[in-house]
Amino acid sequence: MKTPRIDLVYFEGCPNTAQARDNIRAAMEESGRRLEWAEWDLMAESTPERFRRYGSPTVLIDSEDVTGEGADAAAMACRADGAPTVAAITDKLG
Repeated sequence: MKTPRIDLVYFEGCPNTAQARDNIRAAMEESGRRLEWAEWDLMAESTPERFRRYGSPTVLIDSEDVTGEGADAAAMACRADGAPTVAAITDKLG
C-alpha cells in the first residue's frame, strides 16, 4: 500500500491550526498510519508557491484538499469552515 503524502498548510495566529493538527493525529491513529506529515507556514518564505493559495488550515493528502475545496484563496485567511474533520481526513487516507 502506498504511503500518502500529508501536508498541513497554515499560518500562526489562525485559531483552527491546533485543531487541524489534532484531527490529523486522530485520523492517522484511526487508520493505523505513522504519525508523520509536512507543515507549511504561509508566512515563511521557504513555503513553496503551490501551497500559497490555500486558506488556513488546509489538510492535503497527495496534493488534494480533504474537504474537496480547491486552491483559490485570493489572500491569506483562516478558512470559514474551520479545521478539516477527522472523518474527512480519514476518508481521504483510505
